[in-house]
Order: sequence, then C-alpha cells, then structure tokens
Amino acid sequence: MFRQMRRIKQELPLDEAKKLLMKNKRGVISLNGEEGYPYAIPINYFYDEEENKLYFHGTKTGYKVDCIKNNNKASFVTYGDEELSDNGWSYYLKSVVVFGKIEIVEDRELAAKKLRELAAKYYPSLSEVDAVMERSFDNALVYYLDIAHMTCKKVHEK
Repeated sequence: MFRQMRRIKQELPLDEAKKLLMKNKRGVISLNGEEGYPYAIPINYFYDEEENKLYFHGTKTGYKVDCIKNNNKASFVTYGDEELSDNGWSYYLKSVVVFGKIEIVEDRELAAKKLRELAAKYYPSLSEVDAVMERSFDNALVYYLDIAHMTCKKVHEK
C-alpha cells in the first residue's frame, strides 16, 4: 500500500522516528483540499507513542475541518536533529514522514485529556494550561492522526 523508501541507505529505524516525533514541537500536516489541491499547514502536535497517534487541535469550523470531513487521509512531516558535517558548512538532518487517517476525538473527557497533554508541551506550567483550557476548550476540536505508515531518514543537505 505504501511505497518503500527509494534511498534505502538513508532510512533510519522506527525508534529514531518515534524519538524525533517526541522531541519536535512542530510539523506540517497535509490534507486533501478542494479541487484536488493539497492543503498543508504547520501545526503544534503531541505524539502518543503508546497509541501511535499524533494529536493536534483546531477550531470547530474552518477549512481544515472541512478538508478532514471531506477526506480524512493525511500526511505529516517533521524534521530536525541537525548535525554539522565534517566539511563545516553543510548539515545532516533527520526527517519523519507519516501517513494515516484523521479522526475527531468525540469523547470530550478524552479530548480534554489529550489537549492538556499537547498544551503541556508548549506552556511553562500546567496552571497556565488549565487557565487557557478553561477559557477556550468549548470552542476547540481535538483530532488525532492514526498512523498507518511512517518512515525516517537521515539526509545530507548539500
């Protein structure tokens, strides 16, 4: 169903992909937009390793939710862990590409729990997370990308 990576020598084990998903704070999710155009947007996310799902949030209305409701297949990419190469000017970096289907978390208690975990990654304290959630949770939707396939590779940018 999913293609094998073309440059197989650059492929890294899945545990490297999971580490990068846990460490990074931002990535780009690509959705199927209107009239066949892709719709790619940067997002904050939380990777639940046990569930093998990426959680993110948004509002209850808008283009993102329309795209998801129309076709829930998506891809996601994040990259980082740059290392300066021996030549002193170019870098090695790792990237993860994820494919899967997006679902809205319908259970509000679970949505609150996952949104709190996501927010804890970005806010300096849980008291600040709770204050923001108290103000805005009723207007938020929590989504997850159920990972069907992911690859990780290390590339030399030069």
